[in-house]
Amino acid sequence: MTPLISVQNLSASFQLGKSHVVHAVRDVSFDVPANSTVALVGESGSGKSVSAMSIVRLLPENAFHSPQSKIIYGGRDLLQLPMADMRALRGKDISVVFQEPMSSLNPVFTVGEQIAEVLRIHLKLSPKQALDRALELMTEVGIPQARSRLNAYPHELSGGQQQRVMIAIAIACEPKLLIADEPTTALDVTVQRQIMELLARLQQRQKMSVLFISHDLGLVGEISNQVVVMRNGQIREAGSVEAIFNAPQDAYTKALLACRPRLDSRPRRLAVIDDIMQGRPLITEQRVTRPMGDSALVEVKGLRKEYRLKEGLFNRRVVEAVKEASFNLHKGRTLGVVGESGSGKTTVGMMLTRLTDATAGSILFEGQDLMTLSANQMRVFRSRIQIIFQNPYASLNPRFTVGQILIEPMRIHRIGQDDEERTQLALTLLDKVGLPADAFGKYPHEFSGGQRQRIAIARCLSMKPEIIVCDESVSALDVSVQATVLNLLLDLQEEFGLTYVFISHDLAVVRYMADEILVMSEGEIVERGSAEQIYAHPQHAYTQQLLSAIPRGYQTRPTAVNS
Repeated sequence: MTPLISVQNLSASFQLGKSHVVHAVRDVSFDVPANSTVALVGESGSGKSVSAMSIVRLLPENAFHSPQSKIIYGGRDLLQLPMADMRALRGKDISVVFQEPMSSLNPVFTVGEQIAEVLRIHLKLSPKQALDRALELMTEVGIPQARSRLNAYPHELSGGQQQRVMIAIAIACEPKLLIADEPTTALDVTVQRQIMELLARLQQRQKMSVLFISHDLGLVGEISNQVVVMRNGQIREAGSVEAIFNAPQDAYTKALLACRPRLDSRPRRLAVIDDIMQGRPLITEQRVTRPMGDSALVEVKGLRKEYRLKEGLFNRRVVEAVKEASFNLHKGRTLGVVGESGSGKTTVGMMLTRLTDATAGSILFEGQDLMTLSANQMRVFRSRIQIIFQNPYASLNPRFTVGQILIEPMRIHRIGQDDEERTQLALTLLDKVGLPADAFGKYPHEFSGGQRQRIAIARCLSMKPEIIVCDESVSALDVSVQATVLNLLLDLQEEFGLTYVFISHDLAVVRYMADEILVMSEGEIVERGSAEQIYAHPQHAYTQQLLSAIPRGYQTRPTAVNS
């Protein structure tokens, strides 16, 4: 049977400067059958996005393909197609849903106009016909109150709604192939579940094929028919989803599957890529919940945060971001905080560190209410409560070297006698987080995402804190890098007796890290308990909903999606 798309001997390179060439993809071949889902999986830099973007010819101008490369669609080689013909295919026969909708949607046009534009260009509909069809598409992808949202701008929609708009644009002309490039990476687990179910329904209804790009094997296992595993620009393994998950042959595939935290197991350390690739025995000893001390290190009582939003000239609307949150932090333990975007979990972390002032409540740290302290008085405590932010690319000063990033907070808080001693402390910290000494003189842009997050952790440790708030600190990382960072956090906790507040929407990661868990919804704590209790016997309907949305990976299916 002739495949819908056949990628043959694809090699893609980038010209950087006059003499420097980077080979991103080498001799990659795979087929996408009709009415089927093929997943490209691998870590960042594996070449999966470059392979997919080669199909639609959306690589930057400095990219080029080898003469042997072919991408056959409808009997024609897309790499040799005149650009005018290629533009006619894009959006009509082959569409793309990108990872970050806010960087893909035009901020100055309404979402209705952006959906209608595709219909006017490819189907030659009149402006009125295009807007009417845009409304139908917004309803089809499940955007609530679609008629009123038709004239909304992208920033007025939530992340999940923005991604639904992107899907509406992509399916507007009923394409034969939909390329989904990490379409759910930044979304909450429940929204992710909704988007994946939406894609499955649309695929079945429109009989289209999907090329799904992801590093989340749990998600891939649920939706794909075929899996192609890539590393360093090459295919390491390819086969049916059943074969890849139940009997992986390549060590790298086995490593990817082993790195992900599981819901039914809490080993003392997570496996990392090198463990599997070098044949090291996996640690099977299970982690136990850390004991709770007699007294709490921090007592939070009735914490509340309100925002007053201006509506019109005279009216104000009060939004309660956090409502009467109360909990304790115990030395050496990890408190997990889970919930969807807008649940208030990040606001709680920001109030703990006084980066956001609470409207009401108290934060007692060794008997001292942090809410009553002035900025100068708070400086003493600020070094004892630190935060690791979600995005390591945005949280490090790009104009500072790593050494300056580590030394500056020590200088401000008078840690160390002089800069020579601070330099030695910084080098020791780099060693603690697994970075070489020569990182001291480099800039953040010279490091990968995982390495930058290690630098952010080292910066926190430079203050010698007792409490660290981890705000989605591993959500932007590949599963293998994520496992390495989680192991590092556990090692540091054991060595320094650190107390963590671990905020995340990734319930598998929270299950692995936390001793106690708070579940938040719409600013309220709706459930709390030990990690084992919450996951084994969730009481609240919202907790049950969160847990049911977690991707479980491949499970036996009664019938295949192929037809």
